[in-house]
Amino acid sequence: MDGIHDLGGKQGFGRVNYPSPPHDETWEPLVRGLSAFALRKRIYNMDEFRHAIERMAPRHYLTASYYERHLTAVATLLVEKDLVTRDDLEALAGGAFPLSGPIGQGRLPSPPQSFAIGEKVRVKNEYVPGHVRMPGYIRGKVGIVVGISPPYPFPDAAGHGMQAPMEPTYDVRFRSRDLWPDSCDDALNHVGVFQSYLEKVETA
Repeated sequence: MDGIHDLGGKQGFGRVNYPSPPHDETWEPLVRGLSAFALRKRIYNMDEFRHAIERMAPRHYLTASYYERHLTAVATLLVEKDLVTRDDLEALAGGAFPLSGPIGQGRLPSPPQSFAIGEKVRVKNEYVPGHVRMPGYIRGKVGIVVGISPPYPFPDAAGHGMQAPMEPTYDVRFRSRDLWPDSCDDALNHVGVFQSYLEKVETA
């Protein structure tokens, strides 16, 4: 998650502005419905959908609304799955229809390992060019495992249309001052981290 979409923990973007309801747009429910239908029919999976948003051009991503990003992702995936063409979309739109950039290379998970509740773990300090469900602000940081969630398809593979092995996520608790030294109040931050993103911390 090293693209422009991974803004967690970053500063300088000002206050979040929430639009006042009701929304004037009538196309937003259609985008939501189309995406839900495609997911239910297994045209694409949720990680492919997320990665299509991540592949948007930075300027487009920052200026697009929430559902415009969804629309871009749905349209991109439908083109990539050969269900529509870009020409079809541009004919309907009456002009250019921006799509996300090309999909990159995915990866399979690391060799199986396990962690116990109460164990100290470190998030691997690695950079991945494709889809990854690891927030950048926890990379290389140490935390404590406080919970274990049921297995889920490994996103780095699933987001690229690969056969994705199932892998558990661990609820890892971090100290805020370990994540953002000298720029935050004392707090505890919990992040769901896939097994392959973690490594054991050797104790003396």
